[in-house]
Amino acid sequence: MSAAGTGQVAANGILERTVEAIRTHGGRVTPSRLAVIAAIVDSEGHVSAEEIFERIQASSPDIHLSTVYRTLEALEKLGVVEHVHLGHGRAIYHLEENLHQHLVCESCGTIIEAPHDLTERLEMELEARLGFFTRAHHFSIIGLCRECHRREQGGGSTSPD
Repeated sequence: MSAAGTGQVAANGILERTVEAIRTHGGRVTPSRLAVIAAIVDSEGHVSAEEIFERIQASSPDIHLSTVYRTLEALEKLGVVEHVHLGHGRAIYHLEENLHQHLVCESCGTIIEAPHDLTERLEMELEARLGFFTRAHHFSIIGLCRECHRREQGGGSTSPD
């Protein structure tokens, strides 16, 4: 099987799992929900509502931007889509099945997906010491990526250690 074919099989599996999650949580699987989910899966990352709308217009011109927003809200309530704010920009969306934290370089805009287990200790500490229960995947941590940090420090090399 080709690499493209392998990617399609993986995308189909994600789509199927997401549809099953909607049904498990009592939601309906509608054409607009399928179109929005497919656009998120096809994006292979983070995508705004406007980008989702642009992706589905060719195949589903009857789906309006307001429908995309309502669909995203419904999918978030069903627990299959998550939104996050990366700095001061607009909200972006990704599937809930890939829980991770977002590290955003304030210099070049690179988004690094950090595994959720990196912040679990912080979440447990906030709960134990302050009685605060986090949804850490709902925000981003702003800083500098390795390359931008090196540039700011005056280092010439951008290769990894």
